[in-house]
Amino acid sequence: MFKKLLVANRGEIALRVMRTCRELGIATVAVYSEADRTSLHVRYADEAYLLGPGTPGESYLNIERVIDAARRSQVEAIHPGYGFLADNPAFVDACEQAGIAFVGPSSRTMRLLGDKIAARRLAAEAGVPVVPGEENAASFEEALAAADRLGYPVLVKAVSGGGGKGIRLVGSRTEMEAALRVAGSEAASAFGDHNLYIEKFLDRVRHVEVQFLADAHGNVVALGERECSIQRRHQKLIEESPSPAIDASLREKLCAASVEVARAAGYRNAGTAEFLLDEDGRFYFLEINARLQVEHPVTELVTGIDLVAEQLRIAAGERLSFGQEDVELRGWAIECRIAAEDPFRDFLPSLGRVDYVSEPAGPGIRVDSALFAGSDIPYYYDPMIAKVLAWGHDRDEAVRRMRRALAEFVVVGIDTNVPLHLRILRDPRFLAGDIHTTFLEREFEVTAGSDDEGRRIALLAAAVLAHRREKQVRVAISARDGGAWKTYQRQAAMRGGEPAGSCDPPVRGAPWRRSTD
Repeated sequence: MFKKLLVANRGEIALRVMRTCRELGIATVAVYSEADRTSLHVRYADEAYLLGPGTPGESYLNIERVIDAARRSQVEAIHPGYGFLADNPAFVDACEQAGIAFVGPSSRTMRLLGDKIAARRLAAEAGVPVVPGEENAASFEEALAAADRLGYPVLVKAVSGGGGKGIRLVGSRTEMEAALRVAGSEAASAFGDHNLYIEKFLDRVRHVEVQFLADAHGNVVALGERECSIQRRHQKLIEESPSPAIDASLREKLCAASVEVARAAGYRNAGTAEFLLDEDGRFYFLEINARLQVEHPVTELVTGIDLVAEQLRIAAGERLSFGQEDVELRGWAIECRIAAEDPFRDFLPSLGRVDYVSEPAGPGIRVDSALFAGSDIPYYYDPMIAKVLAWGHDRDEAVRRMRRALAEFVVVGIDTNVPLHLRILRDPRFLAGDIHTTFLEREFEVTAGSDDEGRRIALLAAAVLAHRREKQVRVAISARDGGAWKTYQRQAAMRGGEPAGSCDPPVRGAPWRRSTD
Protein backbone atom coordinates (compact mmCIF):
# COMPACT_ATOMS: atom_id res chain seq x y z
CA MET A 1 0.00 0.00 0.00
CA PHE A 2 1.08 3.58 -0.63
CA LYS A 3 2.68 5.59 2.15
CA LYS A 4 1.85 9.05 0.80
CA LEU A 5 -0.83 10.30 -1.59
CA LEU A 6 -1.86 13.62 -3.13
CA VAL A 7 -5.55 14.41 -3.62
CA ALA A 8 -5.94 16.53 -6.76
CA ASN A 9 -9.30 18.00 -5.78
CA ARG A 10 -11.10 20.16 -3.25
CA GLY A 11 -14.12 20.23 -0.94
CA GLU A 12 -16.03 17.22 0.30
CA ILE A 13 -14.52 14.67 -2.09
CA ALA A 14 -10.98 15.64 -1.09
CA LEU A 15 -11.91 15.16 2.56
CA ARG A 16 -13.67 11.89 1.82
CA VAL A 17 -10.55 10.43 0.17
CA MET A 18 -8.27 11.73 2.93
CA ARG A 19 -10.36 10.10 5.63
CA THR A 20 -9.94 6.65 4.11
CA CYS A 21 -6.21 7.36 3.71
CA ARG A 22 -5.97 8.19 7.40
CA GLU A 23 -7.65 4.89 8.28
CA LEU A 24 -5.13 3.05 6.09
CA GLY A 25 -2.14 4.94 7.51
CA ILE A 26 -1.45 6.86 4.29
CA ALA A 27 -0.11 10.42 4.66
CA THR A 28 -2.05 12.95 2.57
CA VAL A 29 -1.13 16.04 0.57
CA ALA A 30 -3.69 18.70 -0.36
CA VAL A 31 -3.50 21.18 -3.21
CA TYR A 32 -5.52 24.37 -3.19
CA SER A 33 -6.24 27.63 -4.96
CA GLU A 34 -6.10 31.10 -3.44
CA ALA A 35 -9.88 30.92 -3.07
CA ASP A 36 -9.53 27.74 -0.98
CA ARG A 37 -6.65 28.85 1.25
CA THR A 38 -8.64 28.29 4.47
CA SER A 39 -10.72 25.36 3.23
CA LEU A 40 -11.26 22.30 5.38
CA HIS A 41 -9.42 19.89 3.08
CA VAL A 42 -6.32 22.08 3.42
CA ARG A 43 -6.51 21.94 7.21
CA TYR A 44 -7.14 18.19 7.29
CA ALA A 45 -4.20 17.11 5.11
CA ASP A 46 -0.71 16.43 6.41
CA GLU A 47 0.74 18.87 3.86
CA ALA A 48 -0.75 21.48 1.54
CA TYR A 49 0.56 23.20 -1.60
CA LEU A 50 -0.73 26.31 -3.30
CA LEU A 51 -1.51 25.84 -7.01
CA GLY A 52 -2.46 29.36 -8.05
CA PRO A 53 -5.42 31.74 -8.37
CA GLY A 54 -9.04 30.73 -7.90
CA THR A 55 -9.80 30.13 -11.55
CA PRO A 56 -9.70 26.35 -12.22
CA GLY A 57 -7.49 26.72 -15.31
CA GLU A 58 -4.76 28.28 -13.18
CA SER A 59 -5.12 25.88 -10.27
CA TYR A 60 -6.99 22.56 -10.13
CA LEU A 61 -6.94 22.06 -13.91
CA ASN A 62 -3.28 22.98 -14.30
CA ILE A 63 -1.57 19.62 -14.84
CA GLU A 64 1.95 21.01 -14.63
CA ARG A 65 1.34 22.64 -11.23
CA VAL A 66 -0.37 19.58 -9.79
CA ILE A 67 2.49 17.32 -10.90
CA ASP A 68 5.02 19.81 -9.52
CA ALA A 69 3.28 19.68 -6.13
CA ALA A 70 3.34 15.88 -6.28
CA ARG A 71 7.07 15.87 -7.01
CA ARG A 72 7.86 18.37 -4.26
CA SER A 73 5.88 16.42 -1.70
CA GLN A 74 7.34 13.09 -2.94
CA VAL A 75 4.03 11.24 -3.09
CA GLU A 76 3.66 7.78 -4.55
CA ALA A 77 0.13 8.22 -5.91
CA ILE A 78 -2.51 10.78 -6.90
CA HIS A 79 -6.25 10.41 -6.38
CA PRO A 80 -8.23 12.75 -8.69
CA GLY A 81 -11.63 12.59 -6.95
CA TYR A 82 -14.31 13.50 -9.50
CA GLY A 83 -14.45 16.47 -11.85
CA PHE A 84 -11.43 18.63 -12.67
CA LEU A 85 -8.68 16.26 -13.95
CA ALA A 86 -10.41 12.97 -13.05
CA ASP A 87 -11.42 12.25 -16.67
CA ASN A 88 -8.35 13.73 -18.35
CA PRO A 89 -6.12 11.10 -20.03
CA ALA A 90 -3.35 13.68 -20.48
CA PHE A 91 -3.19 13.96 -16.69
CA VAL A 92 -2.88 10.18 -16.40
CA ASP A 93 -0.02 10.30 -18.93
CA ALA A 94 1.68 13.03 -16.89
CA CYS A 95 1.40 10.92 -13.73
CA GLU A 96 2.89 7.91 -15.49
CA GLN A 97 5.76 9.99 -16.89
CA ALA A 98 6.48 11.33 -13.40
CA GLY A 99 6.52 7.80 -11.95
CA ILE A 100 3.43 8.45 -9.85
CA ALA A 101 0.55 5.96 -9.62
CA PHE A 102 -2.81 7.29 -10.79
CA VAL A 103 -5.79 6.04 -8.78
CA GLY A 104 -8.07 5.28 -11.71
CA PRO A 105 -8.08 3.61 -15.13
CA SER A 106 -5.25 3.81 -17.63
CA SER A 107 -5.04 6.68 -20.11
CA ARG A 108 -5.76 4.23 -22.96
CA THR A 109 -8.98 3.06 -21.32
CA MET A 110 -9.94 6.61 -20.42
CA ARG A 111 -9.49 7.77 -24.02
CA LEU A 112 -11.52 4.85 -25.29
CA LEU A 113 -14.44 5.39 -22.92
CA GLY A 114 -14.21 9.18 -22.94
CA ASP A 115 -15.31 9.07 -26.58
CA LYS A 116 -19.02 8.22 -26.32
CA ILE A 117 -19.15 6.98 -29.90
CA ALA A 118 -16.27 4.55 -29.30
CA ALA A 119 -17.91 3.44 -26.04
CA ARG A 120 -21.21 2.78 -27.84
CA ARG A 121 -19.42 0.64 -30.42
CA LEU A 122 -17.61 -1.27 -27.68
CA ALA A 123 -20.89 -2.01 -25.86
CA ALA A 124 -22.62 -3.09 -29.07
CA GLU A 125 -19.75 -5.45 -29.90
CA ALA A 126 -20.08 -6.92 -26.40
CA GLY A 127 -23.76 -7.63 -27.08
CA VAL A 128 -25.10 -4.86 -24.85
CA PRO A 129 -28.01 -2.82 -26.31
CA VAL A 130 -27.35 0.88 -26.93
CA VAL A 131 -29.67 3.86 -27.43
CA PRO A 132 -30.43 4.28 -31.16
CA GLY A 133 -28.27 7.03 -32.57
CA GLU A 134 -26.25 8.42 -35.47
CA GLU A 135 -22.56 9.13 -35.19
CA ASN A 136 -22.28 11.31 -38.28
CA ALA A 137 -23.32 14.80 -37.21
CA ALA A 138 -20.26 16.83 -38.17
CA SER A 139 -22.34 19.28 -40.19
CA PHE A 140 -25.79 20.82 -40.00
CA GLU A 141 -26.96 18.80 -43.02
CA GLU A 142 -25.71 15.52 -41.55
CA ALA A 143 -27.40 16.27 -38.22
CA LEU A 144 -30.71 16.97 -39.96
CA ALA A 145 -30.46 13.77 -41.98
CA ALA A 146 -29.67 11.75 -38.85
CA ALA A 147 -32.59 13.25 -36.94
CA ASP A 148 -34.94 12.56 -39.86
CA ARG A 149 -33.90 8.90 -39.86
CA LEU A 150 -34.27 8.53 -36.08
CA GLY A 151 -37.44 10.60 -35.76
CA TYR A 152 -37.97 13.59 -33.49
CA PRO A 153 -37.41 14.34 -30.69
CA VAL A 154 -33.66 13.70 -30.58
CA LEU A 155 -30.76 14.67 -28.33
CA VAL A 156 -27.69 16.50 -29.60
CA LYS A 157 -24.87 15.22 -27.38
CA ALA A 158 -21.18 15.98 -26.91
CA VAL A 159 -18.86 13.16 -27.92
CA SER A 160 -16.59 13.87 -24.93
CA GLY A 161 -17.16 14.65 -21.27
CA GLY A 162 -20.20 14.21 -19.07
CA GLY A 163 -22.05 15.87 -16.20
CA GLY A 164 -24.97 16.91 -18.41
CA LYS A 165 -22.93 19.42 -20.39
CA GLY A 166 -23.13 19.68 -24.18
CA ILE A 167 -26.62 18.16 -24.41
CA ARG A 168 -29.67 19.74 -26.07
CA LEU A 169 -33.15 18.37 -26.77
CA VAL A 170 -34.36 19.00 -30.34
CA GLY A 171 -38.08 18.68 -31.07
CA SER A 172 -38.11 19.69 -34.74
CA ARG A 173 -35.93 20.60 -37.72
CA THR A 174 -36.26 24.31 -36.93
CA GLU A 175 -34.54 23.82 -33.55
CA MET A 176 -31.53 21.93 -34.87
CA GLU A 177 -29.24 24.79 -35.88
CA ALA A 178 -29.46 26.56 -32.50
CA ALA A 179 -29.04 23.28 -30.62
CA LEU A 180 -25.89 22.39 -32.55
CA ARG A 181 -24.41 25.82 -31.98
CA VAL A 182 -25.11 25.93 -28.23
CA ALA A 183 -24.20 22.30 -27.50
CA GLY A 184 -20.98 22.54 -29.54
CA SER A 185 -19.92 25.73 -27.80
CA GLU A 186 -20.66 24.30 -24.36
CA ALA A 187 -18.80 21.07 -25.15
CA ALA A 188 -15.75 22.94 -26.46
CA SER A 189 -15.67 25.12 -23.34
CA ALA A 190 -16.12 22.25 -20.89
CA PHE A 191 -14.14 19.45 -22.57
CA GLY A 192 -12.03 21.07 -25.29
CA ASP A 193 -13.92 19.05 -27.93
CA HIS A 194 -16.81 20.52 -29.94
CA ASN A 195 -17.76 17.27 -31.71
CA LEU A 196 -21.36 16.08 -31.38
CA TYR A 197 -23.56 13.12 -32.27
CA ILE A 198 -27.32 12.51 -32.46
CA GLU A 199 -29.21 10.15 -30.19
CA LYS A 200 -32.89 9.23 -30.16
CA PHE A 201 -34.72 10.81 -27.21
CA LEU A 202 -36.46 8.11 -25.20
CA ASP A 203 -39.42 9.44 -23.25
CA ARG A 204 -40.29 8.61 -19.63
CA VAL A 205 -37.16 6.57 -19.04
CA ARG A 206 -35.19 6.05 -15.86
CA HIS A 207 -31.49 6.70 -15.47
CA VAL A 208 -29.89 3.74 -13.69
CA GLU A 209 -26.22 2.94 -13.28
CA VAL A 210 -24.12 0.07 -12.02
CA GLN A 211 -21.02 0.55 -9.87
CA PHE A 212 -18.20 -1.86 -10.62
CA LEU A 213 -14.62 -2.49 -9.55
CA ALA A 214 -11.93 -4.16 -11.65
CA ASP A 215 -8.40 -5.08 -10.61
CA ALA A 216 -5.28 -5.84 -12.65
CA HIS A 217 -5.69 -9.57 -12.07
CA GLY A 218 -8.80 -10.04 -14.21
CA ASN A 219 -11.39 -9.69 -11.44
CA VAL A 220 -14.44 -7.53 -12.24
CA VAL A 221 -17.21 -7.22 -9.65
CA ALA A 222 -20.55 -5.35 -9.95
CA LEU A 223 -21.93 -3.72 -6.79
CA GLY A 224 -25.58 -3.30 -7.69
CA GLU A 225 -27.44 -0.39 -9.23
CA ARG A 226 -28.23 3.21 -8.37
CA GLU A 227 -31.39 5.08 -9.40
CA CYS A 228 -30.49 8.59 -10.65
CA SER A 229 -33.72 9.71 -12.36
CA ILE A 230 -34.37 12.83 -10.27
CA GLN A 231 -32.49 15.33 -12.43
CA ARG A 232 -32.62 18.93 -13.52
CA ARG A 233 -31.19 19.74 -16.93
CA HIS A 234 -29.36 16.40 -16.99
CA GLN A 235 -27.80 17.10 -13.58
CA LYS A 236 -28.56 14.56 -10.86
CA LEU A 237 -30.18 15.79 -7.64
CA ILE A 238 -31.24 12.65 -5.76
CA GLU A 239 -29.80 9.15 -6.04
CA GLU A 240 -30.73 5.92 -4.33
CA SER A 241 -29.73 2.29 -4.17
CA PRO A 242 -31.29 -0.05 -5.00
CA SER A 243 -33.71 1.20 -7.66
CA PRO A 244 -37.44 0.87 -6.91
CA ALA A 245 -37.98 -0.30 -10.52
CA ILE A 246 -35.52 -3.18 -10.60
CA ASP A 247 -36.03 -6.74 -9.42
CA ALA A 248 -33.41 -9.43 -8.86
CA SER A 249 -33.64 -10.77 -12.42
CA LEU A 250 -33.17 -7.37 -14.09
CA ARG A 251 -30.41 -6.49 -11.63
CA GLU A 252 -28.52 -9.60 -12.65
CA LYS A 253 -28.80 -8.65 -16.34
CA LEU A 254 -27.66 -5.05 -15.75
CA CYS A 255 -24.70 -6.15 -13.66
CA ALA A 256 -23.69 -8.77 -16.23
CA ALA A 257 -23.85 -6.17 -19.03
CA SER A 258 -21.68 -3.78 -17.00
CA VAL A 259 -19.07 -6.44 -16.36
CA GLU A 260 -19.00 -7.37 -20.06
CA VAL A 261 -18.35 -3.77 -21.15
CA ALA A 262 -15.72 -3.28 -18.44
CA ARG A 263 -13.89 -6.44 -19.53
CA ALA A 264 -14.08 -5.42 -23.19
CA ALA A 265 -12.48 -2.07 -22.32
CA GLY A 266 -9.69 -3.64 -20.27
CA TYR A 267 -10.91 -1.55 -17.36
CA ARG A 268 -9.07 -1.25 -14.05
CA ASN A 269 -10.19 0.53 -10.85
CA ALA A 270 -13.66 1.95 -10.02
CA GLY A 271 -16.11 2.73 -12.81
CA THR A 272 -19.82 3.24 -13.43
CA ALA A 273 -21.84 1.87 -16.35
CA GLU A 274 -24.84 4.10 -17.09
CA PHE A 275 -28.09 2.93 -18.69
CA LEU A 276 -31.56 4.15 -19.62
CA LEU A 277 -34.44 1.91 -18.53
CA ASP A 278 -37.79 2.17 -20.33
CA GLU A 279 -41.26 1.42 -18.97
CA ASP A 280 -41.16 -2.11 -20.41
CA GLY A 281 -37.98 -3.03 -18.55
CA ARG A 282 -35.67 -2.73 -21.58
CA PHE A 283 -32.31 -1.15 -20.84
CA TYR A 284 -29.89 0.70 -23.12
CA PHE A 285 -26.21 1.42 -22.52
CA LEU A 286 -25.27 5.12 -22.36
CA GLU A 287 -21.64 5.38 -21.27
CA ILE A 288 -19.05 4.43 -18.68
CA ASN A 289 -17.86 7.09 -16.26
CA ALA A 290 -14.20 6.33 -15.68
CA ARG A 291 -13.95 7.75 -12.17
CA LEU A 292 -15.47 7.71 -8.71
CA GLN A 293 -18.99 9.16 -8.92
CA VAL A 294 -20.51 11.87 -6.73
CA GLU A 295 -23.17 9.36 -5.66
CA HIS A 296 -20.78 6.54 -4.72
CA PRO A 297 -21.71 6.71 -0.99
CA VAL A 298 -25.16 5.16 -1.54
CA THR A 299 -23.42 2.04 -2.85
CA GLU A 300 -21.09 2.08 0.15
CA LEU A 301 -24.04 2.23 2.54
CA VAL A 302 -25.91 -0.74 1.04
CA THR A 303 -22.85 -2.94 0.43
CA GLY A 304 -20.63 -1.99 3.38
CA ILE A 305 -17.68 -1.63 0.98
CA ASP A 306 -15.32 1.37 1.14
CA LEU A 307 -14.90 2.15 -2.57
CA VAL A 308 -11.95 4.49 -2.04
CA ALA A 309 -10.08 1.84 -0.05
CA GLU A 310 -10.63 -0.63 -2.90
CA GLN A 311 -9.49 1.99 -5.42
CA LEU A 312 -6.25 2.43 -3.51
CA ARG A 313 -5.65 -1.31 -3.25
CA ILE A 314 -6.21 -1.78 -6.97
CA ALA A 315 -3.92 1.13 -7.86
CA ALA A 316 -1.23 -0.41 -5.65
CA GLY A 317 -1.48 -3.64 -7.66
CA GLU A 318 -3.43 -5.67 -5.11
CA ARG A 319 -6.38 -7.93 -5.82
CA LEU A 320 -9.94 -7.01 -4.89
CA SER A 321 -10.58 -7.97 -1.27
CA PHE A 322 -13.86 -9.71 -2.16
CA GLY A 323 -15.59 -11.57 -5.00
CA GLN A 324 -18.96 -11.25 -6.70
CA GLU A 325 -20.44 -13.87 -4.40
CA ASP A 326 -19.58 -11.68 -1.38
CA VAL A 327 -21.63 -8.69 -2.60
CA GLU A 328 -24.95 -8.38 -0.79
CA LEU A 329 -27.27 -5.38 -0.84
CA ARG A 330 -28.60 -4.60 2.62
CA GLY A 331 -31.35 -2.05 3.17
CA TRP A 332 -31.87 1.17 1.20
CA ALA A 333 -29.79 4.33 0.83
CA ILE A 334 -30.70 7.78 -0.53
CA GLU A 335 -28.45 10.75 -1.28
CA CYS A 336 -29.48 14.39 -1.66
CA ARG A 337 -27.00 16.77 -3.28
CA ILE A 338 -27.01 20.05 -1.35
CA ALA A 339 -26.15 23.03 -3.54
CA ALA A 340 -25.60 26.71 -2.79
CA GLU A 341 -28.43 27.98 -4.95
CA ASP A 342 -32.01 29.22 -4.67
CA PRO A 343 -34.31 26.68 -6.36
CA PHE A 344 -37.22 29.09 -6.25
CA ARG A 345 -35.39 31.80 -8.22
CA ASP A 346 -34.43 29.67 -11.20
CA PHE A 347 -31.60 28.02 -9.21
CA LEU A 348 -29.68 31.28 -8.88
CA PRO A 349 -26.23 30.56 -7.37
CA SER A 350 -25.83 31.75 -3.78
CA LEU A 351 -22.29 32.85 -3.05
CA GLY A 352 -20.54 34.30 -0.04
CA ARG A 353 -19.76 33.47 3.57
CA VAL A 354 -21.38 30.72 5.61
CA ASP A 355 -22.08 32.39 8.96
CA TYR A 356 -23.38 29.30 10.73
CA VAL A 357 -23.83 25.64 9.92
CA SER A 358 -25.31 22.71 11.83
CA GLU A 359 -25.23 19.38 10.01
CA PRO A 360 -27.65 16.54 10.74
CA ALA A 361 -26.76 13.35 12.56
CA GLY A 362 -28.49 10.42 14.20
CA PRO A 363 -29.39 6.86 13.16
CA GLY A 364 -28.64 6.03 9.53
CA ILE A 365 -27.35 9.50 8.56
CA ARG A 366 -24.09 10.33 6.78
CA VAL A 367 -23.00 13.81 5.68
CA ASP A 368 -20.11 14.39 3.27
CA SER A 369 -19.26 18.08 3.29
CA ALA A 370 -16.50 20.62 3.82
CA LEU A 371 -18.68 23.29 5.41
CA PHE A 372 -17.82 25.20 8.57
CA ALA A 373 -18.82 28.54 10.07
CA GLY A 374 -16.76 31.13 8.21
CA SER A 375 -16.23 29.12 5.03
CA ASP A 376 -16.65 30.95 1.73
CA ILE A 377 -18.58 29.71 -1.29
CA PRO A 378 -16.60 31.05 -4.28
CA TYR A 379 -18.06 31.52 -7.73
CA TYR A 380 -15.28 29.58 -9.47
CA TYR A 381 -16.55 26.09 -8.69
CA ASP A 382 -19.59 23.81 -8.79
CA PRO A 383 -22.31 24.96 -6.36
CA MET A 384 -22.61 21.57 -4.63
CA ILE A 385 -21.49 22.08 -1.02
CA ALA A 386 -22.56 18.85 0.70
CA LYS A 387 -24.18 15.44 0.33
CA VAL A 388 -26.69 14.17 2.87
CA LEU A 389 -27.25 10.41 2.93
CA ALA A 390 -29.82 8.32 4.75
CA TRP A 391 -29.85 4.53 5.19
CA GLY A 392 -32.87 2.50 6.25
CA HIS A 393 -33.95 -1.11 6.34
CA ASP A 394 -36.32 -0.28 3.46
CA ARG A 395 -37.09 2.69 1.20
CA ASP A 396 -39.79 4.05 3.47
CA GLU A 397 -37.45 4.24 6.46
CA ALA A 398 -34.66 5.77 4.34
CA VAL A 399 -37.03 8.51 3.10
CA ARG A 400 -38.28 9.26 6.62
CA ARG A 401 -34.75 9.52 7.93
CA MET A 402 -33.74 11.77 5.04
CA ARG A 403 -36.65 14.12 5.70
CA ARG A 404 -35.67 14.33 9.35
CA ALA A 405 -32.02 14.95 8.45
CA LEU A 406 -32.80 17.71 5.96
CA ALA A 407 -35.06 19.41 8.51
CA GLU A 408 -32.08 19.44 10.89
CA PHE A 409 -29.64 20.83 8.30
CA VAL A 410 -29.12 24.54 9.05
CA VAL A 411 -26.94 26.78 6.88
CA VAL A 412 -27.03 30.54 7.53
CA GLY A 413 -25.53 33.12 5.17
CA ILE A 414 -26.36 31.50 1.84
CA ASP A 415 -29.38 29.88 0.20
CA THR A 416 -29.47 26.13 -0.41
CA ASN A 417 -31.75 23.72 -2.26
CA VAL A 418 -32.75 21.89 0.95
CA PRO A 419 -36.39 23.11 0.71
CA LEU A 420 -36.65 21.65 -2.81
CA HIS A 421 -35.38 18.27 -1.63
CA LEU A 422 -37.95 18.26 1.16
CA ARG A 423 -40.71 19.03 -1.34
CA ILE A 424 -39.62 16.17 -3.61
CA LEU A 425 -39.41 13.74 -0.69
CA ARG A 426 -43.05 14.53 0.18
CA ASP A 427 -44.36 14.14 -3.39
CA PRO A 428 -46.71 11.11 -3.69
CA ARG A 429 -45.23 10.10 -7.06
CA PHE A 430 -41.71 10.05 -5.70
CA LEU A 431 -42.86 8.08 -2.68
CA ALA A 432 -44.46 5.56 -5.04
CA GLY A 433 -41.24 5.31 -7.06
CA ASP A 434 -43.06 6.60 -10.15
CA ILE A 435 -40.25 8.80 -11.50
CA HIS A 436 -38.30 9.38 -14.72
CA THR A 437 -35.54 11.69 -15.99
CA THR A 438 -37.92 14.54 -16.94
CA PHE A 439 -40.04 14.28 -13.79
CA LEU A 440 -38.97 17.65 -12.37
CA GLU A 441 -39.45 19.55 -15.62
CA ARG A 442 -42.80 18.03 -16.60
CA GLU A 443 -44.59 16.82 -13.48
CA PHE A 444 -43.23 18.77 -10.53
CA GLU A 445 -43.79 22.43 -9.76
CA VAL A 446 -40.61 24.10 -8.47
CA THR A 447 -42.18 26.98 -6.55
CA ALA A 448 -41.84 28.13 -2.98
CA GLY A 449 -44.64 27.34 -0.57
CA SER A 450 -45.67 28.97 2.68
CA ASP A 451 -44.25 26.01 4.61
CA ASP A 452 -40.84 26.55 2.98
CA GLU A 453 -40.72 30.21 3.96
CA GLY A 454 -41.90 29.50 7.49
CA ARG A 455 -39.26 26.85 7.93
CA ARG A 456 -36.52 29.16 6.66
CA ILE A 457 -37.51 31.88 9.15
CA ALA A 458 -37.62 29.41 12.02
CA LEU A 459 -34.22 27.96 11.13
CA LEU A 460 -32.69 31.40 10.81
CA ALA A 461 -33.96 32.45 14.24
CA ALA A 462 -32.69 29.21 15.82
CA ALA A 463 -29.30 29.53 14.13
CA VAL A 464 -28.82 33.14 15.22
CA LEU A 465 -29.55 32.23 18.84
CA ALA A 466 -27.24 29.21 18.68
CA HIS A 467 -24.50 31.28 17.07
CA ARG A 468 -24.72 33.89 19.82
CA ARG A 469 -24.50 31.26 22.56
CA GLU A 470 -21.55 29.57 20.83
CA LYS A 471 -19.72 32.86 20.45
CA GLN A 472 -20.21 33.75 24.12
CA VAL A 473 -18.81 30.38 25.19
CA ARG A 474 -15.76 30.68 22.93
CA VAL A 475 -15.03 34.25 24.03
CA ALA A 476 -15.17 33.08 27.64
CA ILE A 477 -12.76 30.23 26.90
CA SER A 478 -10.33 32.52 25.08
CA ALA A 479 -10.43 34.97 28.00
CA ARG A 480 -9.50 32.20 30.43
CA ASP A 481 -6.73 30.86 28.20
CA GLY A 482 -5.49 33.81 26.21
CA GLY A 483 -2.11 32.20 25.61
CA ALA A 484 -3.61 29.24 23.80
CA TRP A 485 -5.81 31.51 21.70
CA LYS A 486 -2.83 33.65 20.68
CA THR A 487 -0.85 30.53 19.78
CA TYR A 488 -3.72 29.37 17.57
CA GLN A 489 -3.86 32.76 15.85
CA ARG A 490 -0.11 32.67 15.18
CA GLN A 491 -0.38 29.17 13.71
CA ALA A 492 -3.22 30.33 11.50
CA ALA A 493 -1.26 33.35 10.31
CA MET A 494 1.63 31.05 9.32
CA ARG A 495 -0.67 29.61 6.67
CA GLY A 496 -0.80 32.98 4.97
CA GLY A 497 -3.93 34.47 6.49
CA GLU A 498 -6.17 34.77 9.50
CA PRO A 499 -8.50 31.95 10.56
CA ALA A 500 -11.59 31.57 8.37
CA GLY A 501 -13.89 32.28 11.32
CA SER A 502 -13.04 34.50 14.26
CA CYS A 503 -13.65 31.65 16.70
CA ASP A 504 -13.12 28.52 14.59
CA PRO A 505 -10.78 26.04 16.33
CA PRO A 506 -8.39 23.83 14.38
CA VAL A 507 -9.81 20.58 13.05
CA ARG A 508 -9.68 17.93 15.77
CA GLY A 509 -6.90 15.43 15.17
CA ALA A 510 -5.22 17.52 12.48
CA PRO A 511 -3.35 20.61 13.79
CA TRP A 512 -2.80 23.57 11.51
CA ARG A 513 0.32 22.92 9.49
CA ARG A 514 2.48 25.28 7.57
CA SER A 515 1.67 24.88 3.88
CA THR A 516 4.51 25.19 1.43
CA ASP A 517 3.09 27.84 -0.89
